[in-house]
Amino acid sequence: MKEKLCAFFIIILFAGFAAFSFLTTNRKTVVNVITPVMFQIDLNNNRIVDDNETICIPEIKSYTSNMSYFHEEIKDIPFEESIAVGYLADEYAHSTLESKEVKLKFTNKLYPQCRVAEVFVDNRSYSDILKNSGFAIINGKPYNPSAFNQIQQKAKNLKLVIYNHKSAKYHKLNCKFGKIAHDAVILTTKDLPPDAKACRYCHIEQKKARKKLYKKISPAPDIITSGNIKVILTDYTKIQKPDKNCTNEVCREFVNLTDNADESIDIALYGWTNIPKVRNSIEKAISRGVKIRVIYDTKTSSKNYYPDTDEFVKIFKYKRSDRIEGSSKLTNALMHNKFAIFDREKVFTGSMNFSHTGFSGFNQNNVLIINSPAAAKIYTDEFEQMYNGKFHSLKAKILNNSLLLSDGSKVSILFSPQDKGISSRVVPLVNSAKHNIYVPAFLITHKSLTNSLIAAYKRGVNVKIIIDATNTGTRISTLIPLRTAGVPVKVENYAGKMHSKTIIIDNKYIVTGSTNFSNSGENKNDENMLIIENPKIAKFYAEFFEYLWAKIPDKYLKFNPPAESKYSIGSCTDGIDNDFDGKIDAADEGCH
Repeated sequence: MKEKLCAFFIIILFAGFAAFSFLTTNRKTVVNVITPVMFQIDLNNNRIVDDNETICIPEIKSYTSNMSYFHEEIKDIPFEESIAVGYLADEYAHSTLESKEVKLKFTNKLYPQCRVAEVFVDNRSYSDILKNSGFAIINGKPYNPSAFNQIQQKAKNLKLVIYNHKSAKYHKLNCKFGKIAHDAVILTTKDLPPDAKACRYCHIEQKKARKKLYKKISPAPDIITSGNIKVILTDYTKIQKPDKNCTNEVCREFVNLTDNADESIDIALYGWTNIPKVRNSIEKAISRGVKIRVIYDTKTSSKNYYPDTDEFVKIFKYKRSDRIEGSSKLTNALMHNKFAIFDREKVFTGSMNFSHTGFSGFNQNNVLIINSPAAAKIYTDEFEQMYNGKFHSLKAKILNNSLLLSDGSKVSILFSPQDKGISSRVVPLVNSAKHNIYVPAFLITHKSLTNSLIAAYKRGVNVKIIIDATNTGTRISTLIPLRTAGVPVKVENYAGKMHSKTIIIDNKYIVTGSTNFSNSGENKNDENMLIIENPKIAKFYAEFFEYLWAKIPDKYLKFNPPAESKYSIGSCTDGIDNDFDGKIDAADEGCH
């Protein structure tokens, strides 16, 4: 008898341990919420959504405002009301699941569009959470009728429209033209872009009223010259498809500098996409005797990010990749710089890769042209180290890297990984900020920087952050801690990348360059960062940031638009794999 009891307790303990293990290990990240009962989860931790990573929860339905899936849900209340309830349900699901780590317990069921699994968030069953919320529909009826009645009352106060990104028109929910739009999303009227046009069929009398309610956002200046420094900002809200025509100012500037070079050009590039005018300009410079040297990252071609790189570097006699023989660890770090030095006098640098998405202005980047032999020498000293095979941690620290330019600008030029610029210089600047901090950034994963931004917000500094849509669902993203602390963070909703790596502080300081705000950007990769004290440039960039902030709806302070979907303007027709999942435009589920 004792042996049986002992065996029984062992079984109970094992079961308890197994349950505990199930709830505390192998957590996966929710990348995208499609509807309140269907979402995409990064099961293999590769940071993209694969074909088998769409998950549904069992036995529960819910209203949704996702027009692509609305026909599959229960519809026992009027169409307009069901859309409004679905809008609230979607918001609830996004706030509960998006970018969160979850546990899964798969069932034996399999639906055509998804795998079926119980999902646990914060060690709680998401099915139970949805049931208690009032949004769950089981056997055609609300599971929690009293909560559902409250939701219905709240839904009646929503002012929703159907907005078609492609035509820039908005429709009433019952408009036949709105219902058949292929690139349509449901928005509140306050989240409509300022340039949205009323559908003539369903908003005949409301067009004039909208003009009174909404002030058009005037484009901010995107080029400024202040003494020794010229800054060019690319307005990616105007460009929904990249090209190779070299009509954007950043491309024309690079070609002009190349055409006017007399002796030397040193180029450090992460990757290359062939742009005929740029390549022709470089080839002409070589033919007239300009010595051009190139250093480049080894992995961009092998990973197919920039497949033209290997072919491009063949035209150069003087070249060097960052491959370190015998050290895969060092080779795997990135040579992530994007700068060029012309005749040891001018530096072309910033966040822009030498690609068609960069040179066309499709991505939001900043480019700085610094006319200063002293600045050129600092960049040349760094370039020489890499050209001679000393990449990443093998480099020596560049000393005397602070300059006072003739126009009064104070410039510090920092290089990763030696200078640890985020921790040593940027965090102290954020900690001393008194008025405003604006951050247009590709990503933020650096913990110390995140903590300093939160602390600044809590002491009353006006902190605003815009990050790219591709960097919301990763485990290391600090998006959730920032939002949890109340910091206003918008996820951009345009086809191109928010590729800037910039911080504007108190309309006085600019932090910019190639360095992403990450541990790798600070401690592993070859990067360059500039800290510029110039109120004229800082105010110019702050005004441009406010322009971008106004163009991104407030909806995206809470909801993260998938990078390739009808929520990201132009992403389904741009010919680009915006979310790096190997699928482009109509082939991507987000564009269905």
